[in-house]
Amino acid sequence: MSTNKSTYSNLIKTEAKRLGFMSCGISKAEFLEEEAPRLENWLNKNMNGSMQYMENHFDKRLDPTKLVEGSKSVVSLLLNYYPEKTQDGDTYKLSKYAYGTDYHFIIKDKLKSLLHFIQDEIGEVEGRAFVDSAPVLDKAWAAKSGLGWVGKHTLLLTPQVGSFYFIAELVIDLDLEYDTITTDHCGTCTKCIDACPTQAITEPYVVDGSKCISYFTIELKENIPTDFKGQFEDWMFGCDICQDVCPWNRFSKPHNEPLFNPHPELLSMSKKDWEEITEETFRKVFQKSAVKRTKFSGLKRNIRFLKDD
Repeated sequence: MSTNKSTYSNLIKTEAKRLGFMSCGISKAEFLEEEAPRLENWLNKNMNGSMQYMENHFDKRLDPTKLVEGSKSVVSLLLNYYPEKTQDGDTYKLSKYAYGTDYHFIIKDKLKSLLHFIQDEIGEVEGRAFVDSAPVLDKAWAAKSGLGWVGKHTLLLTPQVGSFYFIAELVIDLDLEYDTITTDHCGTCTKCIDACPTQAITEPYVVDGSKCISYFTIELKENIPTDFKGQFEDWMFGCDICQDVCPWNRFSKPHNEPLFNPHPELLSMSKKDWEEITEETFRKVFQKSAVKRTKFSGLKRNIRFLKDD
């Protein structure tokens, strides 16, 4: 059976690459022993802010066999989103992952194709696809599958690649060959901690979500607390500061997924353009974008907050 495991694992990884994934790693579907106290502690300190959903399904977050009955393996996948061109220098900024079409749609389609491929090639395999919209600890699984390590900014980092990629999973009821964990290569570097303008990285490997610019500009539905005035460095949707300063991202290479390319107008919009954006332009530029999560009113709120600095 072990030859089968190895053959099946290689088959899945080859197809994942063909579908455009940057890399694919596999780990055993089991309870995440080390993550449990960490997650509990983080929630107890209210570092999830108003993201109440983080408190739900605690047991499912830590045990994929509770999400997918009889599951044996977690297939973790990375998809590059690093853009070839970024926004003009002096403007209100969007996180690079939100430049193009909402990644949920793109990745879900690729994951479904991969699952169908597994079923066609291997036989009756049951499973579910996840793209950060279910209670799955993506980074923990990707690290367990050997795809990188969780850096001091709590994002997954891959040697010679960086961190500008999406993480997704297939949880399936098939025994496979499991990958080994990579070591941590952050060393003594604290660039991400030093660069965070809101001090959201409270200590190495701990991010207070309720102080993060991404949280304020995307998740928070009320007004942004005035104590944070002047600290957003022009980020109006998400924030890439801790990734931009990370030495590992020197290795980032542009993606080759046309759907991640931004709307032509987006990159050249000035601060004035953003301040005067109409709902019509918003709908045109962000037709299928993740930016729709904050809605037109949310983006206007964020821009007002930055403008009044």
